[in-house]
Parts: sequence; structure tokens; C-alpha cells
Amino acid sequence: MHWLYNISILIYGLLIRLVALFNAKAKLFVMGRKDIFKLIASKIDTSSQPIWFHFASLGEFEQGRPVLEKIKQLHPKENVVITFFSPSGYEIRKNYALANGIFYLPLDTPRNAKRFIDLVKPKMAIFTKYEFWPNYFNALSNQKIPLYIISGIFRPTQVFFKWYGGFYRKVLKSVSHFFVQNEESVQLLKTISFTNVDVSGDTRFDRVYENAQAPKQLPVIAVFCQHYPVLIAGSTWPEDEKILAELAAKNPEWKLVIAPHEVNSAHIAAITQLFPASIKFSELQTATVDSTTQVLIIDNIGMLSSLYQYGKVAFIGGGFGAGIHNTLEAAAFSVPVIFGPNYQKFQEAKDLIALGAAKSVTNATSLLQAFEHFKQHQLGKIAGAYVAEQKGATEMIIAKILA
Repeated sequence: MHWLYNISILIYGLLIRLVALFNAKAKLFVMGRKDIFKLIASKIDTSSQPIWFHFASLGEFEQGRPVLEKIKQLHPKENVVITFFSPSGYEIRKNYALANGIFYLPLDTPRNAKRFIDLVKPKMAIFTKYEFWPNYFNALSNQKIPLYIISGIFRPTQVFFKWYGGFYRKVLKSVSHFFVQNEESVQLLKTISFTNVDVSGDTRFDRVYENAQAPKQLPVIAVFCQHYPVLIAGSTWPEDEKILAELAAKNPEWKLVIAPHEVNSAHIAAITQLFPASIKFSELQTATVDSTTQVLIIDNIGMLSSLYQYGKVAFIGGGFGAGIHNTLEAAAFSVPVIFGPNYQKFQEAKDLIALGAAKSVTNATSLLQAFEHFKQHQLGKIAGAYVAEQKGATEMIIAKILA
């Protein structure tokens, strides 16, 4: 099975190079890994034994960030190396000040994994949520370097718990300790004989709570919103935007701020066509905004976590595709949330629905109904209280890994 996995990684590497010929994101993926080992050697002190944090993308970075920053707060001289799998993480956080080096993760081949570990020489490795790379895990284990999974979450449908998942169960043996989000994950790991696990909760609660206590002020956004009630739509995709257009047309007294997940020119142009009474954020400084301008389109990345402070209701995108994006950033500001039907993988979404602070919708009609419900019932405080009650995962993790 290991040889089959290695072949699949090589095939993936070839395919991504082909896709990179006509896809900008894939091109970043490929070019970011060009001469990667020379770059690493030139950027870091290979004798410093840094703590290595790996994140799949931007969301996982924000999830693991509280642990990283707590370590730096307690031990300012500690060296940190960060790797990302996806361009959407690396390109946004490549200049993050608390890391000594930030890199794309070389593809998970045995040679790359050994070379990376030999070069970086981390004192420990911390992976967030879902990332399981067999060759990197094996290289860490071979050199007896502690490996921690934080904010992990396991489900019965994952390959670890299938009869054919023996190879991947062996991969988990490299993990020194699992810090998981819920008790279900503990019980699932026990079924495959892993007891080195604690329920710490989700470190995202710590991050979003901290952000909501002292959010970055956005005066230009405040001017656009003025005294109007505002719906913030975060990380949206075309399927989300179509039903939001119907909602906006029926609620002209509300302002709508849309922060799409993809901000390429084609997507921004498509949103602009859907919302004729709109303006792009990049135009706000030079264009005139009057009462007929109902919709603001955020045509950059990095503002979303601060936008929710201006909202009365939030719509979280992705629920008509692979799964919803971050609901907690909005909930931390005591804003009720609405999202599409694909939310089952996200414990916080299920919790917020159970508490009455979130609703899932399937079409424009149910979106309108959910929106009317939250207009009439002030339930946002429930969301804020939920976030406040769930924080604390970071302290538990730090106490264990730095003991």
C-alpha cells in the first residue's frame, strides 16, 4: 500500500504541473516549490531546532495560530518554521512576522520528507486538524521527533476506520498525542487502539474570540454601512451569490457586503453583474457611494474576519459545495449565521443550529425565511456566548506539549 501511495503522489505532481499551464492557483503551487530546499537552507538556521507548524491552508493557519502565538509569548526566542500545502495559505501569510521561515511543503515523497526533516531538524512538529502525510510522519518517527495533532476531528467515514485502512492506521502511530475537538473522536480512536488522546476542543474558538475583543477597524466599511442594517456574506461561491441576489432584491433597506472565496477578475465581474447596485472595495476611495448603492464587493483577501463586526446577520459560503467555511468568525461578534446544506462535518455549525443561532438553507426561498427569522429575533448573543464558553483549547495544548 505504501508503494501505491508514493506512486499516487508522483502522479499528482505531474498532473498539477499540467494544470499549472492554464490555472493560476496551480501555477503558484508549482512555482512555490521550485528550488524549495535551497530556499529553506538560505532562510533558516539549520542548527536552531525550530518548532515546525504545518497548515493545509489559511483556515488551518488561523486555527493553529493561537498555539503558535502562545508559544512565542511564553518563549520569545523559540524559533518557528511554518509550511503550507495550499497557495491560499502561503500567499496570504508568507510574511507572518512570528515565523523564522515560511515555505510551501514539498510533496510527500520519501526523499522529500527525509531531506526536509534532515534540513530543518525540528524539535517537534504540530499539524492542524486533517493533515496526515505518511512519509513526513514516518520521517519524524524515525528521528524520534514528537508529532502533535491539534484541533483534530475524526469521523466514522474516514479511511482509518475502514477494514482496508491498515496503512493509514499505521501512519497514525507516528503521532505522539492527539488533541481532538470532541468525544466522538476519542471513541473512534479507541476502536483502533489509540489512547494517547485528549479532548481539548477547537483552537479556532480562542482565535476568533481574541479577534472579536479587539477587531481591526475599517473606517471605509463603516462609512459604506452607515446606519443601515447589514448582511455580511463571507467566503461565497457562485451558488451562494445567486440566492443572495434574490435576497438583496427583496430587502432594499439592507446593505450587503460580499467577501467571495475567490477574488479573481472573472468571479468579481460575475458578482458585479448579479448585483447592479454594487461597488467594489477597490473603488470606494474614488467613487461616490449614495443610498442606491446597496452592495459592496470585497475584491481582496484578508479582511473577512474584521468585516463581521459591521453585520447584523451573516451568510457563510461553501455550503452548496464541499462544505461551509468559517462560521465562528461571525459568531464571535454575536452575529447569527446562515449557510447551505453541507455543514455536517462541522461540529460548531451543528451546535449553533441546536442553539438557535444558525440556520441551514437549501434554496432562495429558505434563505429568505431564515433571514426573516433572524431579522425578527435577536439571537446573535447566543452565538457570542457559545464561542466564549468553548475557548480554552490553547492553554490545555500548551500545558501538555511544553511540559
